[in-house]
Amino acid sequence: MSARGRKAKQLLIVDGYNIIGAWPDLRALKDQDRMDEARDLLISRLADYQSYSGIKVVVVFDAYTVPGIGRQMKDYQIDIYFTAEKETADEKIEKLVADYYEKNRQIYVATSDYTSQWVIFGQGALRKSARELLIDIESVGKEIAEQVKKTQEERFSTRITLNEEIAKIFEKWRRE
Repeated sequence: MSARGRKAKQLLIVDGYNIIGAWPDLRALKDQDRMDEARDLLISRLADYQSYSGIKVVVVFDAYTVPGIGRQMKDYQIDIYFTAEKETADEKIEKLVADYYEKNRQIYVATSDYTSQWVIFGQGALRKSARELLIDIESVGKEIAEQVKKTQEERFSTRITLNEEIAKIFEKWRRE
């Protein structure tokens, strides 16, 4: 089985506001009352990560104090949950871990919430700290940039094979 095939059985559940509070650039947006931008940027980065890694990503945002029944939506092929009134993100994540648990699936939960981590461990999921996730996201971002650069170089490289003498003549003309 390919590495991508193995990763397809992996799931990453992200505590959205916990990560926003932990990553410096997202926290700065939050502190400037630009929470919508912080959420959108987090989701965009997670979408790139999911697309490149093949690991399914689910994001949970805590709407504990917001009246309503909660909602689920999909953006960039990522399942996004806003909890119901009086339901914490931790409670929703615990339910999702139980719902998604399969014998052959590895579930990671990205959170730095210490209490939540112990419950998650008890359900068989693994923790990924906010810092670890940021390192993974940055690494994937660099790999994507390298792939784009390589693709662009291949696309714009000469399609005509020139012998060395003719290439020198063209180079001389180009410099004149």
